[in-house]
Parts: sequence; C-alpha cells; structure tokens
Amino acid sequence: MISREPTIERLATARQLLLEPFGLDETHLARALAEIRSHQVDDADLYFQYTRAEGWSLEEGIVKTGSFSIDQGVGVRAVSGEKTAFAYSDDISEASLLDAARTVRSISSATQTRRVKVGVQKIAQSRSLYPELDPISTMDSTAKVELLGKVEKLARAKDPRVVQVMAGLASEYDVVMVARADGTLAADVRPLVRLSVTVIAEQKGRREVGSSGGGGRFGLAYFSDEQITQYVDEAVHSALVNLESRPAPAGVMTVVLGSGWPGVLFHEAVGHGLEGDFNRKGSSAFSGRIGQRVAAKGVTVLDDGTIPDRRGSLNVDDEGHVSQRNVLIEDGILKGYIQDSMNARLMGVKPTGNGRRESYAHIPMPRMTNTYMLGGDKDPQEIIGSIKKGLYASNFAGGQVDITSGKFVFSASEAYWVENGKIQYPVKGATIIGSGPESLKHISMIGNDMRLDSGVGTCGKEGQSVPVGVGQPTLRIDGLTVGGTA
Repeated sequence: MISREPTIERLATARQLLLEPFGLDETHLARALAEIRSHQVDDADLYFQYTRAEGWSLEEGIVKTGSFSIDQGVGVRAVSGEKTAFAYSDDISEASLLDAARTVRSISSATQTRRVKVGVQKIAQSRSLYPELDPISTMDSTAKVELLGKVEKLARAKDPRVVQVMAGLASEYDVVMVARADGTLAADVRPLVRLSVTVIAEQKGRREVGSSGGGGRFGLAYFSDEQITQYVDEAVHSALVNLESRPAPAGVMTVVLGSGWPGVLFHEAVGHGLEGDFNRKGSSAFSGRIGQRVAAKGVTVLDDGTIPDRRGSLNVDDEGHVSQRNVLIEDGILKGYIQDSMNARLMGVKPTGNGRRESYAHIPMPRMTNTYMLGGDKDPQEIIGSIKKGLYASNFAGGQVDITSGKFVFSASEAYWVENGKIQYPVKGATIIGSGPESLKHISMIGNDMRLDSGVGTCGKEGQSVPVGVGQPTLRIDGLTVGGTA
C-alpha cells in the first residue's frame, strides 16, 4: 500500500466527507469566492466542517446516558476593513454556497463593483501533530461502558469515605476544510478524547468533591488501566484533603502556585490580554507595550499550537494558517501578540496560527492554543520552604478576568496554609485576587518543574468555546490578595 503525504491525505479525507457527497469540487469553491470578491473586500473564506461526537456518563454505579451526534455545514465570510459579514448553513450545496456568497459580499461600502481574480489554488503548509483517526471507533461500546465501570470500582475501593462517583467519556472526530480567496486550500482531521472523574467523599456529615481527568488528540486506547488509576487517585486524594480542610485565612500574602493546571490562572489573567483583537482596539492592559518589560526577569510565556497530541494543538488553524510556537513574553519583555488574519492585517503583522472558531456557525478570532510559562531553576520544595506565612495553591477551579484592567478572581480547589516553610493544613474557600500585569512583575521564584495540564481545558470567549492547554512551573508570587473564609 502506498501512503500519501499527510497534508494531501487530510485534503482527500475532507473532500470525501465535505465536497463529493454534495456534488462539489474546488471549482465550485472558486466560483463562490469569486462571487464575494466581485465587490471590494479585503479577504474572504469558506469553512467546511464535519463533526461526529459521542459521549457516555456514569452516575450512581450505572451508565445513565449516552449520546451521539453528527453535524456538518459551511461558514462563508467576507472582511472589509474592520467589518465582517458572515453567513452559515448546515446545507452544503452549490446553491447554499452561492447564496451565502452573495449575502456576505454586500459588506463592502463601495458602490462600485470590481472583478478580482481569485488566487491560483495552492495547498497550505501544515503540520502532522496527531493521528488522522476517528477516536469513536477505537473502542467498542461495551468496552467504553466497562471503562466507566472500572472508574467507579477503583474509586470506591480507594477509600470507604467515597460515597459517590461520576465519570464521563467523550470522543470527537472533526474534519475541516478552508478555502481562502487567495487560493489557499487547507484541511485538518482532528481527533479529541477526554475522560472526566469526579468523586464525593463524606465524613461526619461533611461532604467534599474531588475531580481529575485528561485527554488529547488521540484514540481511546490512551486510557490504560494505569492512566485511569492515576485519575482516580487524584480525584479521591483531592476530595479527602478537602474533608480535612479548615477555613482559609484572608489578606495580602505570598502565594505559591503549583505546576500544571494552575497555569489556567495566567491563561485567563495574562493570555487573553495578549490576543490581537483586544490590543488592536487598545482595550488590553498590554496594548502598545511590545518591547517593554511587563514581567519579572526569568518569565517567558509561550502560546504553542505545535505540541504533538495536545488538546490545544492544531495542524492548521481555522483560517488555514499553519500553527506556530509563539513567544509572547521573553525574560520579562513583551515580544508580541497572538493573531488571526483580520487583526494581523490591520496591525501590519503576520498571522500567528491562532485564528480559531467553535464551529462553521461562528466567525474566527484570535484565540490561544497551548499557553504556558517556561520553567526556571528553583526546586519546588525550596519555593514552598521560602514562605514565612502564605498559601500554596496546588489546584484551581473556576475564575474570571477583566481584559481591560487585567484584574482576576480565581478560586482554589486544593490549597494549603504554610508557615515557616512547612505545610500546616489544607484550607477551603481560598480566592486569589489580583491583576495579571501586576502579578507578572511580582513573580519572585520560578520552579524547574514546568508541566502541562492533563488535557481538560476549554476556553470561552464571546460565546465561543474551543479546546486549549495550559501549563506552568511552580511559582512564587508576592503580594497577592487572598479572600478567605476565616
């Protein structure tokens, strides 16, 4: 059997699912784009998508729900200056394409029409970061139910205080094709899986919750017995720790953030502020500051969509641009922003492979992929040992941020009170309050244990959700406000 180059293979898969069943080929796409460009627009694209998704959930010892869905459609976009016209349809046909094209071309304010030659077709550069497989078919239904049952059995056997176990298994097969007005044609085949584990533990009438899980862009075989056991151990440990927790102290203090998932704090408090649209409009605390010091020395922050198999990684973004490893902050100096096509054009820079959208029914915008801080040279135990009085937050739940000011509020799901370098006891109800830009300046110690999260992140922006990754080493930040319950 002769195999084709992965980029060509992905295009062939996309044609098979998104064009051929509807009697379409590249000439029809060129015709629709030419229709848009008959009026004066700066950019235009067609975004085809086919998504097959499956989910299973266990509760009270039984698999209570199972779901399966198929969605497909096309989004048609025209851009003129800062204006975007967008139409979408779940009917993939030549008539729908042309109708959408005629609708969006009206965005141009020019009364005079002009004919613009659509670019000669060229295949976009892309990467090969994950397998081109349908993860739903990598495990049969019986095995999926058994996997969830195994989670339940392991969690209850771990500790008699575990009174309830909830688990979910999700798989998605996503095929996209992008046709741009300059002739660029790109496609991607994106598998995505996730296993979620939540346990409730009870002791003397008190109940606490612990959760864990992970996933990425691969098949369900990733969830081996060893991996499942790790998730269960983490969830049970978190619940049992919280059973022993005391009310969290409040005040301004030193806070140490653990490695891995706690990077979600900087994703929200810093990452969004480095997205191109906010900076072009001047609404970010980082606007107009490229080349300036925005963080302590040693702080290097990247957005990297090129890490193999990661939840936030992409072979090409949703505008057909190859994903990149973008250095945003280097040794404390702001180096750049993450960009989609429109904001890059308006700011006079190149796209960075960060044009993302939730689906064919949404417009693209600059979004993060895998955003993380590089490690330093300190041992994590040395960092914790440096605290005279303060908080060690090893895991986080939800939070929110104001992009303009950079101010954030985050709740810790697992945290400990530390005195004289020793962990004293777990605390509950700790809320971390601060400013993203200010926090970057007050990072005083950076651990050598940089770690990415396990593959659970979903980022929301303007009503759109996309899968992302976060990561960081253990960090000491001085002068953060902790809102507690004590």
